[in-house]
Amino acid sequence: MEPESLYNLLQLPREVTLPAEEALPGGGKRKYLPPTSRKDPKFEQLQKVLMEWINATLHQEHIVVRSLEEDMFDGLILHHLFQKLAALKLEVEEIALTTASQRRKLGVVLEAANRSLQVEEPQAKWSVETIFNKDLLATLHLLVALARHFQPDVPLPAGVQVEVIHIESTRTGLRSEKVVEQLTECSSTQDQPPQDVFDELFTLAPEKVHTVKEAIMSFVNQKLERLGLSVQNLDTQFADGVILLLLTGQLRGFFLHLKAFFLTPSSPEEMLHNVTLALELLKDEGLLSHPVSPEDIVNKDAKSTLRVLYSLFRKHAGDGRPHEPPN
Repeated sequence: MEPESLYNLLQLPREVTLPAEEALPGGGKRKYLPPTSRKDPKFEQLQKVLMEWINATLHQEHIVVRSLEEDMFDGLILHHLFQKLAALKLEVEEIALTTASQRRKLGVVLEAANRSLQVEEPQAKWSVETIFNKDLLATLHLLVALARHFQPDVPLPAGVQVEVIHIESTRTGLRSEKVVEQLTECSSTQDQPPQDVFDELFTLAPEKVHTVKEAIMSFVNQKLERLGLSVQNLDTQFADGVILLLLTGQLRGFFLHLKAFFLTPSSPEEMLHNVTLALELLKDEGLLSHPVSPEDIVNKDAKSTLRVLYSLFRKHAGDGRPHEPPN
């Protein structure tokens, strides 16, 4: 894969300009849901199930939702839905006509919903601002949380995730990165990835984990030596994605343009960007046979980190022939 294609993989097309209503002020940030994500069948199915659930719940009140993006933002339907689910009455006006009163009403509803869901506002994946601005992802996160909490038998599709583009306005123009956002968890056995040798290792022979780590770390340091780098802790030093990207590039012959990743990441978002890119490269090369979540690598999950490094170890250790995990 050429360096330029790597850059394009994670950036908006250079000629694209955002519509006027989406123009960002300096330092502003926004999430953009590309058409390919909107058309994802599981994403569309999730919206369909949630709308049917809301309409069935509020049938006696003659409320019909046709668009989660357009019908939920002002708090009116959320007000009726939450009162019905929680069986309590909120002290807020029934009809809010002005922007200020709609925001106030929405704030009261979300505050009550967060209390019921036991979610602190900073940790919530929704807010008055995002819901009122018709942020579909924020609205979906809220509705999924309400459904799971109050009516867990609602048949939400499992494992729904979409690719989102995060856009930030900087002094040099728009900067963007792709992030995979999880909307529903894998809940059924068929949605779970099959177990591999590392699941068995950590479960059945945890005393051998250290031996495996030493073997892989020796391999990693041997390959990084020509870059003047070394690793002392596999669990922590791959969390920001930098060494993983450099190691992958070294072994697979990639030249990674500095515009494609963050050499000194300063936030979890930048670390996630790096790790996501590294996993995409490994998948493109056919090396990553078992699903790995980039969030797990960032969160220093030892099993996931070993799984990724073993994909390189198996291909490139020794004479290049496939190796079995150390016993």
